[in-house]
Amino acid sequence: QVQFVESGGGLVQPGGSLRLSCAASGRIFSIHNMAWYRQTPGKQRELVASITKGGSINYADSAKGRFTISRDNAKNTMYLQMNSLKPEDTAVYYCNKDTFPRFSWGQGTQVTVSS
Repeated sequence: QVQFVESGGGLVQPGGSLRLSCAASGRIFSIHNMAWYRQTPGKQRELVASITKGGSINYADSAKGRFTISRDNAKNTMYLQMNSLKPEDTAVYYCNKDTFPRFSWGQGTQVTVSS
């Protein structure tokens, strides 16, 4: 079973930047379409950005122009560069497949945008 470890979150002021990382226990990024998700208390997990095994990228409207998804297949790692952060970006961020069935969810990384 694949395991994910998300990292890079933290407390940042509005307008700031963070780079999230998602390390996988297996070589999956070249095999599966992958995505970053986020979740806030009381809300469903939502897709933020996705990248196919062929490299096609899509973003949620809320992320367009501010976030950049990328991956390094050799390092089994996926990234989410987040710029111009807003308070509404505050959430726990997760990585996983873009399609069902998904792998088990990692613990995520908390991003808090606040002054």
